[in-house]
Amino acid sequence: MLRGIKGAIGVEANTKEAIEAASEQLLTAIIKANQINIDDVASVFFTTTPDLNAGFPAAAARKLGFSQVPLMGAVEMSVPGSPPRIIRVVLHVNTSKQQREMIHVYLGRARHLRPDLSNGSTVVG
Repeated sequence: MLRGIKGAIGVEANTKEAIEAASEQLLTAIIKANQINIDDVASVFFTTTPDLNAGFPAAAARKLGFSQVPLMGAVEMSVPGSPPRIIRVVLHVNTSKQQREMIHVYLGRARHLRPDLSNGSTVVG
């Protein structure tokens, strides 16, 4: 089965280094929480808030070994009042686990983005 795993993280500054470091931290946490083998990842889709344009989150993914995985990035909608400097991600993973077993990872300032998942069993951070 193909399952989706979501996550998000706040980025401290609009620099290539900060974007890549936050992306690496988020992906590493998702991989660890879900015990993912990179060969089982079908694709990864990133979005960044419009104020993050100094680098690509996918660059961090490639450094982590996602070199054969299709990676895509886009700009998140600019909604008034939404938090600044956020990277969001969805990984599509081939797994025998049920969707309810997937652990979604929201770190730092992004933890409040999914209060419906904040019961402690599906939000890490």
